[in-house]
Amino acid sequence: DKYNEKYETIAPANTMRDNFTSKQKIKQKSQDYRRPQGTKRETEADKLRRMQLERIKKTPITVTVGEEITVGELAAALKKTAAEVIKTLMKLGMMANVNQVIDYDTAEIVVTEMGAKIQKAVVVTIEEKIMDVAEDREEDLKPRSPVVVVMGHVDHGKTSLLDAIRNTAVTDTEAGGITQHIGAYRVNCNGQDITFLDTPGHAAFTAMRQRGAMATDIAVLVVAADDGIMPQTIEAINHAKAANVQIIVAINKMDKPDANPDRIMQQLTEHSLAPEEWGGDIICVPVSAKNHTGIDKLLENILLVSEMLELKANPDRKAKGVVIEARLDKGRGPVASLLVQNGTLKSGDIIVAGTSVGRVRMMPDENGKVVKSVGPSVPVEITGLAETPAAGDGFDAVSDERLARELVEQRKEKIKNDAFNAKQKVTLDNLFNQLSE
Repeated sequence: DKYNEKYETIAPANTMRDNFTSKQKIKQKSQDYRRPQGTKRETEADKLRRMQLERIKKTPITVTVGEEITVGELAAALKKTAAEVIKTLMKLGMMANVNQVIDYDTAEIVVTEMGAKIQKAVVVTIEEKIMDVAEDREEDLKPRSPVVVVMGHVDHGKTSLLDAIRNTAVTDTEAGGITQHIGAYRVNCNGQDITFLDTPGHAAFTAMRQRGAMATDIAVLVVAADDGIMPQTIEAINHAKAANVQIIVAINKMDKPDANPDRIMQQLTEHSLAPEEWGGDIICVPVSAKNHTGIDKLLENILLVSEMLELKANPDRKAKGVVIEARLDKGRGPVASLLVQNGTLKSGDIIVAGTSVGRVRMMPDENGKVVKSVGPSVPVEITGLAETPAAGDGFDAVSDERLARELVEQRKEKIKNDAFNAKQKVTLDNLFNQLSE
């Protein structure tokens, strides 16, 4: 009984303690459940995020810009307001609005001024997609024939000289055939071909130079021995110099009694053309187109100069070159005379020439013989173009006809826009003149 009383006294105390401990645990658990899970981890993540943001703020923004960009687009790329960009432009002395288009160089100055970095956008054009734009490797290059243009004053025997060259160098079989006028022809001298451009006047030559598609390597300047240098001769000299073409002077009409080659050489020095005989580097060859004298020596000198120039091309690629002349033929449609400058042009190739596109159907050479393929420095006439190209237009053989047509449409649109912009451009002087009228 004594022990039972003791037990009854102790037992409730234990029960009460157990109940209290249990309540404490439940309370602790409920507090744990109320506390957001991973509070410590979130704090670390916030810290990392903050550090990352600080690092981004310190790292300058890099913007990618093409050839042109509007002020608004540049501001968006820089994560700045257009007003800030305009303010920077004004500091640089340029007034602009949000829609103003600025070029890459201006954008570069603005971006640098605003503490950011700039990189040029790499744009893959249609040309790059369909044309063979890769640089030729040295081991792929092979020697090619020189391309020669004959220039000079209208009465100095330029045409007679071309005829004399052709008659001297053609073979008997060619002489018996019908010669087609395709604006260029080849002659053979000592087993080597020379391509002559037989273009009327300087029109095609000028067009080629303006388009940057210079087709010739050597210019033969024809000067009459009895007449001397004339204004048209000076014009021809300037054309050849501007095109960076090697000049050979053919002093023609040596059969005339009053022929004076020394006087011609003296006049040449006045135009910075020093003859070899006088210690310069310009080859002067006395010729007579009428008597066919000196022609062989002229051809030999052309080959000598071409050896010095080390003319080379890669025949194992898609063809590219220049349009020598073009016309609309009643029966055959647009006909173009082409000079292949690099690669090999084949029958059936898709070509783009200026704003014209088509597939090569027929390829007769200067002797009227239909050929299947032609390599560098070879002139050929082609049919199959949709439109007539312009003399001096560059041409390229391409891989995709659909993209080629798209490219031609782009070029036409650009020409139209350029013409419209030129018309719309009114200078301040013009405006005052219009107002005064």
